[in-house]
Amino acid sequence: MTQYDHIVIGVGSMGSSTCYQLAKRGMRVLGLEQFNTPHEWGSHAGDTRIIRKAYFEHPDYIPLLIRSYENFKEISERSGKQLYHQTGLFYAAPQGHELLENIKHAAALYGIPLMPGPHPAFTLPEGFEGLFEPEAGFVEPENTIRAFVSEARKLGADIHEGERLLNWKINDGLVNVYTNKAEYGCKKLVITAGAWSAKTIPGIQEKLKVTRQVLVWVKPSQPEQFSETRFPCWVINNGSSSGSYYGFPIIPERPGALKIAHHWPDLQTDPDQVDRVVHARDTDHLIQFIGQCIPSVHISDPEAMETKVCLYSNSPDEHFVIDNLPGMEAYVSVAWGFSGHGFKFAPVVGEVLADLAMYHKTELPIGFLNAGRFS
Repeated sequence: MTQYDHIVIGVGSMGSSTCYQLAKRGMRVLGLEQFNTPHEWGSHAGDTRIIRKAYFEHPDYIPLLIRSYENFKEISERSGKQLYHQTGLFYAAPQGHELLENIKHAAALYGIPLMPGPHPAFTLPEGFEGLFEPEAGFVEPENTIRAFVSEARKLGADIHEGERLLNWKINDGLVNVYTNKAEYGCKKLVITAGAWSAKTIPGIQEKLKVTRQVLVWVKPSQPEQFSETRFPCWVINNGSSSGSYYGFPIIPERPGALKIAHHWPDLQTDPDQVDRVVHARDTDHLIQFIGQCIPSVHISDPEAMETKVCLYSNSPDEHFVIDNLPGMEAYVSVAWGFSGHGFKFAPVVGEVLADLAMYHKTELPIGFLNAGRFS
């Protein structure tokens, strides 16, 4: 049985960052990933994720976001890859809507710049209000994971792809880990299994809901209008449906393709039995929304639309869980329930989990994300 200081289960968004942070601190670390790094089957596929500081979900996230921006800069410089793109972010909703009020509150608490007013690319119904956050933009999820894995390996980490966890147990003061290929031991286990968390972490089966989410890329007839130098990221709540629509500028990796999606939990699914076929019901409301709010997006060929299915892993309150595992605090740390808004935190979550793995505590402010709140 090969021994490590720490073993990380799941080398995706949070796990890749954790492997890097542990390896950077001189730990002997093993990352186990059942697929590839990165892969298409979980929550991090799709080229782009929004990053922002005026956090309407809860202002307690903002100190973590500030640290995450710093850590994105570090891994970008270390890897030589531009991972954060400052395009700005346009928000819109009916006047007085909770989305806008929470953004204003968060920005006021932390001095985050906001610019009120409309944006010329968007046509909003009467009674809507717009806000622009200039320091927001997007990050590249797959390339971020590649960078963390590559740098972790350079620092001595072992990252095993295509190796599936079968079981783990605590034995004689160590954690034994059993996979389809080998057996390992470690001082402390870190579980960052994303949509597979309920199959890996005891006691959360009734708390974690995995949902199927569809991303869509449409091809406008004048794609030059939507480059990242001319078109921002955006989040719009139209006041008549749950959740918000959001999207991105066109990026060079997908020339001519404009990405849009809907931030709201969709159909519940098993991560090992996901319907990967995209149906009309998945896309019709997205196309209708685009026609109403971004009429300059004249779709050149509806048949050329690209789609992808990804997953949300939703906690009961849609906030993250980052903690030592209750009842096994000395042996296991966990991060789960990132509920569709977690990727922007990946660099700081890795730092937090490295702290928990090594010291069983962290100075970073994660108290509001404790595992005990659902007991």
